[in-house]
Amino acid sequence: MKFIKGISIVIFLFLFSCNTQNGKIESGQSEWQNIKVSENGHFFQYENGDPFFWLGDTGWLLFKKLNRPDAAKYLDIRKEQGFNVIQVMLLHETGVTDWQGTPALIDRDASKPNILPGNDPNDSLQYDYWDHVEYIVDLAAEKGLWMALVPVWGSPVSADEVSVEQADIYATFLAERFGSKPNIIWLNGGDVVGDKHMPVWDKIGETINNIDSTHLITFHPRGRKMSSEWFHDRDWLDFNMFQSGHRTYNQDTASDSHRFGPDNWKYVQREWSLKPTKPTLDGEPSYEEIPYGLHDPNLPYWVAADLRRYAYWSVFAGGAGFTYGHNSVMQFYRASDGDNKAFGAKSYWTDAMTYPGAEQMHHLKDLMLSVNYYSRIPAQNLILDQSEQYEYQTATQGKDYILVYTFTGRDITLKMGSLQGDSLNVQWFDPRTGDYLERGKVKNTDTQVFDAPGEPVEGNDWVLVLRQEK
Repeated sequence: MKFIKGISIVIFLFLFSCNTQNGKIESGQSEWQNIKVSENGHFFQYENGDPFFWLGDTGWLLFKKLNRPDAAKYLDIRKEQGFNVIQVMLLHETGVTDWQGTPALIDRDASKPNILPGNDPNDSLQYDYWDHVEYIVDLAAEKGLWMALVPVWGSPVSADEVSVEQADIYATFLAERFGSKPNIIWLNGGDVVGDKHMPVWDKIGETINNIDSTHLITFHPRGRKMSSEWFHDRDWLDFNMFQSGHRTYNQDTASDSHRFGPDNWKYVQREWSLKPTKPTLDGEPSYEEIPYGLHDPNLPYWVAADLRRYAYWSVFAGGAGFTYGHNSVMQFYRASDGDNKAFGAKSYWTDAMTYPGAEQMHHLKDLMLSVNYYSRIPAQNLILDQSEQYEYQTATQGKDYILVYTFTGRDITLKMGSLQGDSLNVQWFDPRTGDYLERGKVKNTDTQVFDAPGEPVEGNDWVLVLRQEK
């Protein structure tokens, strides 16, 4: 881990009206606190020591598709919903343009950013792609949102459109142009394996890190892959990211994958014990309203309950956060796109913004920030009646609490006694609403069975909350 990452910086922005949650910077205000890796190596924290729980959204084509008013609308809604990180591509392809058709590069050459004189947004001969990126990054900072920037998506690199030399010049441009922004996280890679064109990915990571040592860097890998497979020991990689992908158990048959299917908790288990210790999180699970396996719109589509399962499974297994996605939002599908859409998109992005999954994700963040954050560890050993696939239950424990997630609402059987006290307070937390149901007390001895509300069925998910008596 680079020694100057996380050095305290306080950047004074314009004064904005704001709300804070438990002292954390969750909206634009006069002081911006950087985030860094926590002392135990597994999570993120603000400079003042408060926990930062990554709740991301994939707004991949934001810079390409949205003008200023639409970008503001998107950021406002995601802010209102409790998201704090926006994952977005800078170069989806080497020929990418902004919403008014201005190309990001000259002659599709990554070493030649297309920089126009001036930055009048009403004049396409002045306002270039990078002016637009900077405007949106600054706007996100005003709203207290972090922008996780992918320098270049994996496709053009895999197509040999970006050489090591071009990558060096381009990464230098990015770090010098945006490294001084307070709200930047770098997402090297982009849906790609790291052992192909590795010199390019290393050059981007090293170059950005050498210029911008303040902001965190990770690698966004291909589906059912982990950044740690290739870059865990790199100095430029501060935390790991995996992509659990969009396949069902039956579809996950690729010989070059870990074949975990929706079991994204398995990635966290693998990376939790790696040395040096680094945070990890699911940076791309199945999206809401995208077909199983992505490509066949005749198959069922993933729904909010599936996103909740991915989120709680991975976080309770030890993840430092979670990234949500909606099929139509990530590509900002709109009426004018007609049939020019990907993965069977069915809704316009403006409607999809308020789909149930997006509205429910903040309940997980709220739950995790309500407990003693840094003491939490995976606690699968407490579950005595474990099962597989959708019946699997995940548990996490802190110094004075235990949380257990069940996707189907089946009974939870626990070995008691890991917390102090003769009895524990019992609650059921509803991931759909964030509400708690009080269930009195339970003896903190032997084995106890907890009956979740409702009948066992996929999507009747609940969190068992056990707390020490105060």
